[in-house]
Amino acid sequence: MRRLFGSVRARATLAATVVVAVALVAAGAAVLLSLRSNLIDQAATQAERAARNVAADLSGGTPYTGLELDDDDEPVQVVDARGRLVAATEHLEHISGTGVAEVKPRPPATGTGGTAGTGGTGDPDDSDDDPPGEDAAGDDGGGDDHSSLKPGEIADDVRLTAGSATIDGKTADYRFAAVEVEVPDKGTLTVYAGASLDPEQSAVGTAQTVMLVGFPLLLAVVATVTWLVTRRALRPVEGIRAEMAAITASEDLARRVPVPDTHDEVARLARTTNETLAALETSVERQRRFVADASHELRSPIASLRTQLEVAAAHPELLDLDGAVEDTVRLQHLAADLLLLARLDAGERVADARVELAALVRERAAGRPGVTVRAQAVEVTGSRGQLERVLDNLLDNARRHARSAVAVTVRRDGDHHAVVEVADDGDGVPAGDRERIFERFVRLDEARARDDGGAGLGLAIARDVATRHGGTLTVLDAPAGGALFALRLPLAQPCPGVRDGPGAPAGAPRSA
Repeated sequence: MRRLFGSVRARATLAATVVVAVALVAAGAAVLLSLRSNLIDQAATQAERAARNVAADLSGGTPYTGLELDDDDEPVQVVDARGRLVAATEHLEHISGTGVAEVKPRPPATGTGGTAGTGGTGDPDDSDDDPPGEDAAGDDGGGDDHSSLKPGEIADDVRLTAGSATIDGKTADYRFAAVEVEVPDKGTLTVYAGASLDPEQSAVGTAQTVMLVGFPLLLAVVATVTWLVTRRALRPVEGIRAEMAAITASEDLARRVPVPDTHDEVARLARTTNETLAALETSVERQRRFVADASHELRSPIASLRTQLEVAAAHPELLDLDGAVEDTVRLQHLAADLLLLARLDAGERVADARVELAALVRERAAGRPGVTVRAQAVEVTGSRGQLERVLDNLLDNARRHARSAVAVTVRRDGDHHAVVEVADDGDGVPAGDRERIFERFVRLDEARARDDGGAGLGLAIARDVATRHGGTLTVLDAPAGGALFALRLPLAQPCPGVRDGPGAPAGAPRSA
């Protein structure tokens, strides 16, 4: 069961079915209530109409024996002001809900009235103890004041009740309407007429049966359609999953997942997945090239150092100590560069120390022949150690390619950036190669001829550090005709009393 409902399609189908089921139950209940209310109102209207017809006959002087009470086999009672049943439907065996349980009219109290007949008795004696117009006893009492009715007048108000009656052995539920009428010489009479609720019960029962049969079928249709639609909608997702599984198994990052010909979320997911695969492929390929280039760069100093050591072991007098030290230093610098690149690729968090950039530039330029510094005091935020590495790499690169002089400028550029410019008077960098020189292990032919053992990592490290500090590193033409490297970094936010670098309080921490 858990495996089944672990499927998105199964959950979507279940959710849609439940929602439709709840809606159908609510709508069905509303329909049944509305249908029942309307049919009961119709029965009440029919009962009132029947009661008023009898009341109209009475107000017109029709005797009890002349009333037509058996046309539709509906229960009718006529009760006088004393609560006596004076007329009723023939074959009425039982009745409830009218307040008068009698089913057979009483004979006249005196011999002054008419004689009993089908459906009623003679006129009651109006000389009984109770005065004419007295309210009848019963559950439904409490109508209008009888004295307000004029002779022959039928009351506008009607009282509605629910009950049951048995006629000719058939029992049914009824809606009863009670109407009062003032009859000369008879006083106030109350006519109870009932309308059968069988149509209402039959209609409601039929509707319930239809719902009980139709709702499950409709839910089955909804579930089936939802299952098929979601299967069709999720088919591209399954294709993406299968292709990703195949890519994982084959480790072939050149493959791509299929993109459906739609403009929905699934298509966007497929495109994003392919973009991720492309970025991953680029990263892996870059990593492979990096490892290969690093292995190549390491092989040369290691091989040279090994050769010198083997020669020295066999012929100590031939040991080239300076060459061995040079190869060892080169190997040390290369290992340090590779370690820094690995830390940068791993997303090492940049420190948030405040660094006085002008002081740092003067510090790194000190002792370098031919380097002049013109600096404006500016502060940036970042890793002092990494910024030192950037400046050292730029100064070393400029010094190797300069003919005689290197000029360093530190200035503020607007309210948000500081700029360090390192310019030399060398041959410059061709426009077509100004982006290539920032790639790892890339050295131009001219640079290979004049480079003192560089591995082509210095500028790549400098740009990576600049990018991770929220800045940029670009190369342009220098005024003296050589290359001008421009390092742009965001200025530090004002924070009095917090400084890093020269002039910082004693004991202040320095970033690595």
